[in-house]
Order: sequence, then C-alpha cells, then structure tokens
Amino acid sequence: MVYVLCDANAAGSNAPGFNLDQHFKRSEPSSRKGTHRLLIDFPPLASNNPPMARPDAVRRVKSYSAANGYVYQYCFYEVNRVSHQGSPAGEFIYAISADRRTTFPLSILVLQTALESWAQTNGRALSSSEEYAIAKMRLFQAFDEGDVPITAEAAAEHARLLVDESNLETLLAQLHI
Repeated sequence: MVYVLCDANAAGSNAPGFNLDQHFKRSEPSSRKGTHRLLIDFPPLASNNPPMARPDAVRRVKSYSAANGYVYQYCFYEVNRVSHQGSPAGEFIYAISADRRTTFPLSILVLQTALESWAQTNGRALSSSEEYAIAKMRLFQAFDEGDVPITAEAAAEHARLLVDESNLETLLAQLHI
C-alpha cells in the first residue's frame, strides 16, 4: 500500500479520460486542508520468472546380466501400497528393458502377510529398505529364471511377480538377513 498526498483541486485531476476512482481505490482526509491521502493499490505484477514445471525424477538405469544370457536394463520407478486378493501388499514397480529400445513396467508384490509372519517368528519387523531389497532380489531371481517377459506385448499379459511365505526366506538368505 502506498500513501500519496495530493491536492483535490490539482490540475489534471479533472482532465478528460482521467478517473480518480479507477486509479485510486480509496482516500482518507489528510491533516492538511483541501488535501486527501489516497491509498493506491498496485496490481500484482506478473513475474519475470514464472514458476518452473517440476522436473521429472532422475532415474538411475542399471544393467543386470542374467543367468539365461540376457542383459536387462532396469530402474526403480515407484512403490505403492495395494491390496492383493484381499490382503495388503507393497507393489514395487520397475521399468525393464531387454532390448534397450522398448521399456515396460514390471510389478513385484511383497505380501504383508509374509512380512508379518516373518516378524512374528524373528521378533522384529523388516524395515522399508529391507522390503525394497527383497523386491529387488525377486526381480533378479526372475531375470535369472527367465520369468521376465522380453517384449512389452508379452509384459501386458504377464502376471505380477510375488513375494510370499514360500520364497521370502530364500530371498532373505541371499541378503544375509
């Protein structure tokens, strides 16, 4: 807010095309006779630097030489909490490429019931980092066994990879947990 002291009878205030009400939002009497203190609202100016769009996350692409002879490229994309057949699970999504031209998503579900039964047996819960490591080891196991589709078309028909009670101990043993 800027305060301007002006003479109400000033030349130019009655000039044609000049409207005080348009330029000055309100005024208040001043201590000086015949003057008003005008309160000027400056409209917010457009910034020279408009806000930038949020950049995409930088994803680190890694390679894995599988036992079946393929060299896969993969990167971690995201994790979601989902429901699988009525029970909660962590869904780890990786972007996979077998030919370095096409990339497709692959989901790995880590069932919460398997994690809870392991926690009951061992007296502690697995951390989120350990849960991520389990999903990554399941991905490597699928690469080695050839369970990962080679093309995006085959990936659309491919079921999700699961980590449940049957394979959790094997994956944890590879991590020395």
